[in-house]
Amino acid sequence: MNRVSDMSYSGTFMSRIKAKYFYSPLASALTAVVGIVVLLVLWKAVSWGLLSAVWLPDANVCRETDGACWGFVAEKWRLILFGRYPYDLQWRPALSMGIVLVLLVVSAVPMMWHGVWAKRLLTSWCVGIVAFFVLMLGGIFGLESISTDMWGGLPLTVVLTLVGMTASVPLGILLALGRRSKMPIVSAVSAGYIELVRGVPLITVLFVAAFIFPLLIPEGIRIDPFWRVATGIVLFQAAYMAETVRGGLQTIPQGQFDAAASLGLTKVQMYRGVILPQALVAIIPAFVNSLLSCFMDTSLVTVVSMYDLTGSLRLALGDAFWRQFFLEGYIFIALIYFVFSFIISRYSLWLEKYLTGNKDRGHAIS
Repeated sequence: MNRVSDMSYSGTFMSRIKAKYFYSPLASALTAVVGIVVLLVLWKAVSWGLLSAVWLPDANVCRETDGACWGFVAEKWRLILFGRYPYDLQWRPALSMGIVLVLLVVSAVPMMWHGVWAKRLLTSWCVGIVAFFVLMLGGIFGLESISTDMWGGLPLTVVLTLVGMTASVPLGILLALGRRSKMPIVSAVSAGYIELVRGVPLITVLFVAAFIFPLLIPEGIRIDPFWRVATGIVLFQAAYMAETVRGGLQTIPQGQFDAAASLGLTKVQMYRGVILPQALVAIIPAFVNSLLSCFMDTSLVTVVSMYDLTGSLRLALGDAFWRQFFLEGYIFIALIYFVFSFIISRYSLWLEKYLTGNKDRGHAIS
């Protein structure tokens, strides 16, 4: 019985392949040509990146081979991942990153969003964020004090993304609601802010936050560059988040507003309990796009002398002994970006199906 079903599945699979790629002589020829090119490229990549590669941190051996020199990554990976953070204290950013990643994984479990688990999760995040900054900054509990100027690599990329997205979501929701407000002043101010910020590139916002803003504050007051840059990212992302949320609000039928009003709900109750939950589910793909954009746009902080993952690679390439192996370094950080982005995108697809399925089951029960 199993053999028959396997043969049936194999026949169905081959039929689909034939119908999709070999449905005509021209399609068959094009498929064959593209397949050959892809196989050649894959063979070259495997030969260069694996078969002929040098894995030991020996630049002299790397110069004598035609393969990739992963020895550069083996030699400089700590500098790439942690930037200028003191070498003997890099266990602190590593532990900080571990705390954040564990919290992110736990937060992805639907069971943690309800009841007492939600309160515990919120408490865990508060403790985790405090622990992150205590470990990174030091100065207490016997930890050596480290300035944010020394932060870099993956921890800086992740914390800027988390701060930027976490703070921009509530601000973006307020701006979206303000733009839809019937009060002309509130609507005009919200729309003006959104259009102004969306018309300015992020690199300009970072430049203003890092170099112009300190000239405008009273003498004697100093705001840490990290927080100035983080605030600039938050304000920039909030404008885009506002338009994303506004698009989600426009997908909600007018009947939902009328039904909430007929129940005697206030504006706050209506948006918090009826409108926003539906709108936020609708914008999951756009939200993930903004998250990934923020995650990768953090590389722009190098223009204001902060060394994220990309900036730390440039520090590593400052060693003339290894400079010619820059391609391997960029492939390494590209893989890091890809892994994080792929996991986030796959989870967003699952989350959208999960929330949509729950909504459909709720409609069926009602």
